[in-house]
Amino acid sequence: MNKDQPLVIGDLTVKRPVVQGGMGVGISLSSLAGAVAKAGGVGIISTAQIGFREEDFVKHPQEANLRAIGKEFRKAREISPDGVLGFNIMVATRDYELYVREAVKAGADIIISGAGLPVDLPAYAKGSRTKLAPIVSSAKSARVICRLWDRKYKRVPDLVVIEGPLAGGHLGFSREELHQYGADTEDVPATYKRDLYDQEIRSIMAVVQEFEKKYSTKIPVVIAGGIYDRQDVIHAMDDLGADGVQVATRFVTTEECDAPMAYKQAYINARKEDIVITKSPVGMPGRAIKNPFLDQVTDQPAKISWCYQCLEHCNPANIPYCITKALVNAAIGNEDEALLFCGSNAYRAEKIETVPAVMAELCGEN
Repeated sequence: MNKDQPLVIGDLTVKRPVVQGGMGVGISLSSLAGAVAKAGGVGIISTAQIGFREEDFVKHPQEANLRAIGKEFRKAREISPDGVLGFNIMVATRDYELYVREAVKAGADIIISGAGLPVDLPAYAKGSRTKLAPIVSSAKSARVICRLWDRKYKRVPDLVVIEGPLAGGHLGFSREELHQYGADTEDVPATYKRDLYDQEIRSIMAVVQEFEKKYSTKIPVVIAGGIYDRQDVIHAMDDLGADGVQVATRFVTTEECDAPMAYKQAYINARKEDIVITKSPVGMPGRAIKNPFLDQVTDQPAKISWCYQCLEHCNPANIPYCITKALVNAAIGNEDEALLFCGSNAYRAEKIETVPAVMAELCGEN
């Protein structure tokens, strides 16, 4: 393979075709996003409870989060004055529109949005230069979002992220679908039916191409979920024809990642059999590292003493634990009481690396 081509998203040119995946709460903030953008990729800040360090977060979580969006973006921009920087904003976020508008106001180059279909994202970013990228996992969802944006807003996505069943955190698949792809076992590398999901990727790309033709424009596609090394990049770009990749788990064990060392060490210590599928309070399957917290909430729900108003559809009376509390514990290094989201390859981490070294390896430059 020759040197990777830049990732072109409208009038944005990304030197290295690597998008850093958004990881909340507090895992991909300004330090990681800034470093990835500086290294020539797309740096992404997660808005999920982004203001957890603000003094008024507990009492006024929304105000704290909205304030932190601008703060984190400015810090990332200081690290990378000329790089491509944006946000990952979950559709499931309560008052999603406010978060999108605040990210646009901050100066985001791009907003990547999943955990639901971002049907009204164009309305919230209207009139801005911010690029808009939905996350899809099936040809059906790709067609739904492209048709809706076409009909309601007379536009198409600037970028499409295809996130497969090997991704970390919340997954856009049912337990049955994960089983169908062989992505729900403790030996995923051996059981995963890559060829089967590759067929779905090709179907998604065919949908995207339909809308490219209709609008006479290029809609770049990046593939996410299980992208860990150079061979994964080659498969995504050479074999499947993607324009780039989105990578998250590999960046957790970097010096620049915003996660505490205890979180990074949990990845390094994890064995293959420690990476499990769990049911999140959000109602979606999620991939995480098995630890005392997961064992505890599986047997006995945790008492919820405070609601942080993080999700649009969440009833504290009907959930096994507060996901905000569990993810904040991860972000502050309280690992035994934390939900440790991870991708399927987290067990492969052996050491702390640097973002430039990871970027060079992914792009075949070392």
